[in-house]
Amino acid sequence: MTLTVYNTLTRSKSTFQTIEENKVRMYCCGITVYDYCHLGHARTCLVWDVVRRYLQWSGYEVNYIQNFTDIDDKILNRAKQEGTSMAAVSEKFIAAYFEDMARLGVGQADAYPRATHTLNGIKRLIYELEQKGFAYPADGDVYYAVQNFPEYGKLSGRKLEDMQAGASGRVSTEDAQRSKKQCPFDFALWKAAKEGEPAWESPWGNGRPGWHIECSAMVREMLGETIDIHVGGSDLTFPHHENEIAQSEAVTGKPLANYWLHNGMIIVEGKKMSKSLGNFITIRELLDKYESMAVRLFILQTQYRKPVDFTEAALTTATSSWSTLKAGLLFGHQYGKQLGFADADLQDEILVSKFKLAVDDDFNFAGGLAVLFEIAKNLSKEGHMIIHEGTTKTEARELELQWRTLTKLAEILGFEAKPEQASTDSSEGLRDWEIDALVQQRNEARKNKNYAQSDRLRDELQAQGITLIDKPGGVTIWNRG
Repeated sequence: MTLTVYNTLTRSKSTFQTIEENKVRMYCCGITVYDYCHLGHARTCLVWDVVRRYLQWSGYEVNYIQNFTDIDDKILNRAKQEGTSMAAVSEKFIAAYFEDMARLGVGQADAYPRATHTLNGIKRLIYELEQKGFAYPADGDVYYAVQNFPEYGKLSGRKLEDMQAGASGRVSTEDAQRSKKQCPFDFALWKAAKEGEPAWESPWGNGRPGWHIECSAMVREMLGETIDIHVGGSDLTFPHHENEIAQSEAVTGKPLANYWLHNGMIIVEGKKMSKSLGNFITIRELLDKYESMAVRLFILQTQYRKPVDFTEAALTTATSSWSTLKAGLLFGHQYGKQLGFADADLQDEILVSKFKLAVDDDFNFAGGLAVLFEIAKNLSKEGHMIIHEGTTKTEARELELQWRTLTKLAEILGFEAKPEQASTDSSEGLRDWEIDALVQQRNEARKNKNYAQSDRLRDELQAQGITLIDKPGGVTIWNRG
């Protein structure tokens, strides 16, 4: 099967074809650096990094660019609160971004352009839009004339007449300046300087760029006029990505991107994540509580376009599942010498093809993970046999084939278990409170007569070397080994 992807622009899946053979130009809308990264950033950055990894494994040379928005009202507000500068706030949270992503196991992009480093390209693009009749100045501001771009709304499927005024979304001060606009749907490309705020010289007077024009300019400068894949969170589809298309394509007359991919949003315990609800969770808070590999597993086990609900129970289950996968990844480090493992080039082509068949369907990493768990669970059982019986059920050559395949496929998805974690106690990765939580989930399943779920949790724990003993009155005790 060849790779097919769901394109937001066409609202359908299609075979993936690149502009240049075996080369992918890929741009991800990055973060606005005014605070620590949160769960939503974790999903976005991790998913698109794994997509990049998979494309590289599939034989593509990928040029992956992710920007930083370092000019924004939110950054300025943070600077005022802290009595510092926009540049200082940006530098602080860019550094924090790299710390968080390193802990999460997200690889670095090939380049990280910043809005402040792309000002010449931004001004050039605004000038060209003005020359072509798609932009107009108004008292130091410059606006995009939405009604002059007939295809506006093609990405989001929205019709211009149905859209609300002030669609630029990110610019809180624009509502007070609607009188400057020729049409209420127009959005700012350049904003006139305000007292006490950073500003740069331009043909329209001192000021700073609007949010949307920044990405259009950075894509063009880093990757060219048409790229293969443009990605980001689904919340950016409108207005940000819609406005990018309008800006870029009005100037070049070419598609900005051939494929638009969007990851689903994050909810927490069934509710939208927000500071006002008290469920706002940063990546560093999350990783102080859960293993990064468990978080990675939790994110990848859901199809990337669907929403993800972060719950304590779900993360606990993901932690248990990671223990199973980790046991499989450590199998060769624990028993390889004993079994005579020696051929690093071994690979089970049937399992690899099964993995590829799953993931080639619109980056179905959950399907790929199912192949990994199939291998890991078998290796875990064989490990228990070695511990308790001193032998294996399967020939050593076949076990090495499975283990080598597992480690290679896991690497594509970013999963790694360090050899020093190897132990003859396969339950080492499961902490007491995690076992207690899973036992509680099983008891709830039994209470609700969901016996399939109850059996699955019992088998999951048993695979980790945890024995359950059901006592009268619905009480369950457990022990290791």
